[in-house]
Amino acid sequence: MTEDVQKHSVHTLVFRSLKRTHDMFVSDHAKPIALDDGSHKVKMGVKLKTEYGAVLHMPVLKEGKDRVSQLPDDPEYLITGTHAYPSGPGVTLTADTKVHRNPSEGGVHSMALALPPSQARLDASRTAASIGDIQRHAGAERSHPQSTASLMEGGSTRNSTLMRKAPTMPKPQWHPPWKLFRVISGHLGWVRSIAVEPGNQWFVTGSADRTIKIWDLASGKLKLSLTGHISTVRGVAVSSRSPYLFSCGEDKQVKCWDLEYNKVIRHYHGHLSAVYDLDLHPTIDVLVTCSRDATARVWDIRTKANVHTLTGHTNTVATVRCQAAEPQIITGSHDSTIRLWDLIAGKTRATLTNHKKSVRTLVMHPRQYTFASGSADNIKQWMFPDGSFIQNLSGHNAIINTLAVNSDGVLVSGADNGTIHMWDWRTGYNFQRIHAAVQPGSLDSESGIFACVFDHSESRLITAEADKTIKVYKEDDTAVSPTIKIHVSVCLPYKQKSFIVF
Repeated sequence: MTEDVQKHSVHTLVFRSLKRTHDMFVSDHAKPIALDDGSHKVKMGVKLKTEYGAVLHMPVLKEGKDRVSQLPDDPEYLITGTHAYPSGPGVTLTADTKVHRNPSEGGVHSMALALPPSQARLDASRTAASIGDIQRHAGAERSHPQSTASLMEGGSTRNSTLMRKAPTMPKPQWHPPWKLFRVISGHLGWVRSIAVEPGNQWFVTGSADRTIKIWDLASGKLKLSLTGHISTVRGVAVSSRSPYLFSCGEDKQVKCWDLEYNKVIRHYHGHLSAVYDLDLHPTIDVLVTCSRDATARVWDIRTKANVHTLTGHTNTVATVRCQAAEPQIITGSHDSTIRLWDLIAGKTRATLTNHKKSVRTLVMHPRQYTFASGSADNIKQWMFPDGSFIQNLSGHNAIINTLAVNSDGVLVSGADNGTIHMWDWRTGYNFQRIHAAVQPGSLDSESGIFACVFDHSESRLITAEADKTIKVYKEDDTAVSPTIKIHVSVCLPYKQKSFIVF
């Protein structure tokens, strides 16, 4: 008896489960109700009439070759508007004229062609002609009939205005090419830094041989050697208001040299690692240095006080530049960012994160309120004071160590592989590429450009290189601007001469 009860209960459970499953899948409440065609047409008709009644049956003007009016096939289809109106000016409103027939396709095309060129741009942005436009142009067509030639002319004007012009690259300014003028030897290690004194009589270089050398700019002869650093000299700067020379190096030292006595008169202590670059403020007695300890420091030149320690970068700060306008300090770092600093507060006012690789060099345009940054990905131009991005200068596919720019808009970039690229600053056009041969006895791999600078006359470019030399470039005086050449033929009685006139 017990077994029968158990069998019955199991069967009951199975049937209940089957019924529950069947009900679950048969009555799917999430499935929408089947669409009824009649009710759907009524719904859409009401919606079209209430929302689009005024412009529902207007001809649609499309751009392109297949400009076709969206017109119904029924010739007796009426154009309904907000009120009854005559078919044109001067036509009385009667029972016959207040009902409008659909315009023919040819009439719509001629109406579109008859649009004056001045309105073509406005009408091109419209998806459909309004009732007023059709009424106005229909009346104009009746009162001022135009010939087929004028209609075609109007159509060509309209088509030409609708055609979008391809973007054109601005024409770059012509710059004469640069050529190697002089090679100066004397250092026993990589030449890492250059600075030209304000009088444009001599320039100074710092090298991996731990010396600072002063050279005559006109002759290229060595005038003086300064020793005192115990490691590579990475940065040098000459003051324009005092007879001081500043230097920094991988020995963590920042030195101030008095050039009247040719000896160190001040040390600026504070950096915890190698000091990679330094720059002097143009209007106040302030020196700014940057270091591998991821900081930049602002020093009072006279008191040697550390005015500010600019923190925020997360890796080596490789380059620093100062200017009199805001922002007064700009730094570039191996964390691939550029920071614009508030000198008074000692805080970051903007961080530029467009670069993807280390920023090793910065240069400011001498006349414009712009600057450029160099990295292994490309060169970027920026606008002060907020660092608005201007453009990319791509093509120098190497680690860019140095940038220089002159007043004529010639931007120079020097890279680790020994190549120098010349760019037009305004357009970013690369008009010259130089790969100078290394000095005899040097390895081919020792062809890097570590620093470059224009002298103050901007007629010479000085580069510091890994083959232990200093190279001086100047513009090619024999180069001629590529003006339009006119070929003139002069016919003589028995022979013909031809020559070129510039």
